[in-house]
Amino acid sequence: MRLGLMSFAHLHAESYIAALLAMPDVELIGVVDDNQQRGEHFANLFKVRLFEDYTALLREKPDGVIITSENARHLPLVEMAAAAGVAILCEKPLATTREDAQKIVEICQQAHVPLMTAFPMRFSSPAIEVKKLLASGKAGAIWGCNSTNQGALPIFHQQENLAFLNRNWFTDKHLAGGGAVVDHVVHLADLLRWFLGCEVTEVFAETNTILHAGQVEVETGGLVMLTFENGTFASIDCSWSKPAYYPTWGGLKMELVSENGLITMDAYKQIVTIYSHKTQRPQWGYWGSDANYGLLRDFISAIREKRPPAITGQDGYKAVEIVMAAYESAQTGQPVKL
Repeated sequence: MRLGLMSFAHLHAESYIAALLAMPDVELIGVVDDNQQRGEHFANLFKVRLFEDYTALLREKPDGVIITSENARHLPLVEMAAAAGVAILCEKPLATTREDAQKIVEICQQAHVPLMTAFPMRFSSPAIEVKKLLASGKAGAIWGCNSTNQGALPIFHQQENLAFLNRNWFTDKHLAGGGAVVDHVVHLADLLRWFLGCEVTEVFAETNTILHAGQVEVETGGLVMLTFENGTFASIDCSWSKPAYYPTWGGLKMELVSENGLITMDAYKQIVTIYSHKTQRPQWGYWGSDANYGLLRDFISAIREKRPPAITGQDGYKAVEIVMAAYESAQTGQPVKL
């Protein structure tokens, strides 16, 4: 299986490459990035070929590409890859508007190329166990859910000695599509759709800039309420509420209140605490399941088996739809029907 990677703008690009290089049945034919210095840095780090531009990579006819650009730049890269007849794994969120997300889905359908949205949490072992439990019927009806996908302010990830990586776009409204809401709501919205097997019918949201006031121009705090067509309601705290010295970027947790009890899930509970003289503060080393690996294996299998991936472009579109409804609700102060 011959794969290529398009852009290092997103932090997940390194994790994907590390996983691909560990797969004996995969050939990473190379990478390409708009930022030449950033591209050279990672090409040297991973010892992979750096193409001069996206067209040059696609001329090599890879079986699939992974798009990890800024959110607003997904559409033109998808257009290029689809025109070349290449399968696509696109980072979340699929786009920064409903219209662009729909275009991405339609372009891939018309070109007859597989489109997968990067929601790796569906391949997290705790999430898979929750899905199995719900499917068994043992939990009974799900009445409500309280969930969190909090994190640190993205600019905290920028290291001074690696400023050329230029990843502060996560707080650029044009390139990212917003702030904490677009960054974190999509993961839990997708998991909840997957768990419940039904769609969101109403979204209500409140956002603010109280956290890290004055440091960025996008929302840093948010609480989103979802109502599903089966009557289940859920809350999502998507805030960038973790301090710069927090041991990790954040986490993903969920409490599902059901007819027969309470289900709790912590996707990043499997950690060891590391104390180091170098950092002068505790750090967490994660040893649990590699959700990124599972995501990539399904993408590869979908290409080989000529089947739709487990997480489709339509799944990506629905997550964008929920996020855009959240922004509309936060602006108007009213619930938004879907």
